[in-house]
Amino acid sequence: MKKIFLKPKKDESLKRFHPWVFSGAVEKADPGLQEGDIVEIFDATGNYLATGHCQIGSIAVRVLSFNREKIDISFWKKRLNEARLLRQKLSLAKSGYNNIYRLVHGEGDFLPGLIIDIYGDTAVIQAHSVGMHVAAREISDALSEVMQDEIRNIFYKSDTTLPYKAELNAENIYLKGKSSDNIAVENGLKFKIDWEKGQKTGFFIDQRENRSIFEKYAEGRSVLNMFCYTGSFSVYAVRGNAKLVHSVDSSAKAIDLTDKNIQLNFPGNTVHQSFVEDAFKYLDSINNEYDLIILDPPAFAKHKDSLRNALNGYRKLNAKAFEKIQPGGILFTFSCSQAVDKHQFRLTVFTAAAQSGRKVRILRQLNQPADHPINIYHPEGEYLKGLVLYVE
Repeated sequence: MKKIFLKPKKDESLKRFHPWVFSGAVEKADPGLQEGDIVEIFDATGNYLATGHCQIGSIAVRVLSFNREKIDISFWKKRLNEARLLRQKLSLAKSGYNNIYRLVHGEGDFLPGLIIDIYGDTAVIQAHSVGMHVAAREISDALSEVMQDEIRNIFYKSDTTLPYKAELNAENIYLKGKSSDNIAVENGLKFKIDWEKGQKTGFFIDQRENRSIFEKYAEGRSVLNMFCYTGSFSVYAVRGNAKLVHSVDSSAKAIDLTDKNIQLNFPGNTVHQSFVEDAFKYLDSINNEYDLIILDPPAFAKHKDSLRNALNGYRKLNAKAFEKIQPGGILFTFSCSQAVDKHQFRLTVFTAAAQSGRKVRILRQLNQPADHPINIYHPEGEYLKGLVLYVE
């Protein structure tokens, strides 16, 4: 196994179990080291520190283990089984009520660069590092052994998540089985999941608990769901007896999927209506029509370099919502940008509220659910931030 040696005094973060080694900490590496290789990491005096996947960029190694162990199918089975046991303790898989959940959440499950989402009897594997891509088939084999009859299909989908400079030309492909039944159940509601061509793995599982909270506020209200994508918040709002529900997305495909999900759960429903429109243009066109609005935009900042523009985008979006919402209205607002921390997001929403001149109170602070755990040694994993606001 190839080795990497760190500069003097650059081992502190690993001794605190942070799962990343930054390129600036590396003193030297064995010749011939390739991106995706498994490497052992040593301090400047030659003491073993960790084992991980080598990669090119600011993060030089993603740590798989702080113990000197072989990274083989037994390792993958052990880690996947640990992840499965946690989800079992959370009682996430309930027959006929919920079969959508995240099985592996990267660093939160001590498998940095790996995502595995479950939709009924289909698992979707997504690699965010070359190392996980190289190990994909071995991981798939381990997953089959761990999940046994619970999983009949395994779809590998990483064409948009792998480093583009690696030029891997990754193919989205079924590694096991193949399914045309793409309907799964979340909290008793049915959803069509497009894991083959949809965003992420096909569904935003991280909002499951926040959707349930949203449903409780919906009764008798006029609801606006911005950036609706699959229309999941809208489906919950209809079940929550909202007076009307409007879904908005700039993508016609997203609106088509939203309409299908509404009809799947509420055939002949007349409460819901959808619109293909840019978010800011739509908000500009309304005036005090809604008293429950949700803003769940895509990540405005995927890197620190775009942080300033992202915060400005969140400010403008929330300011417009504050301006347009009815007095006594409730605003759910989110950021899924990992580069934006919860303090920056809250300050940005505060600035937008002050700009609007409205009285605003925080009713709840929201985050990601337990099947998207945060490694306590990796605070960067806390990416989803949300506020429930009462606007007078």
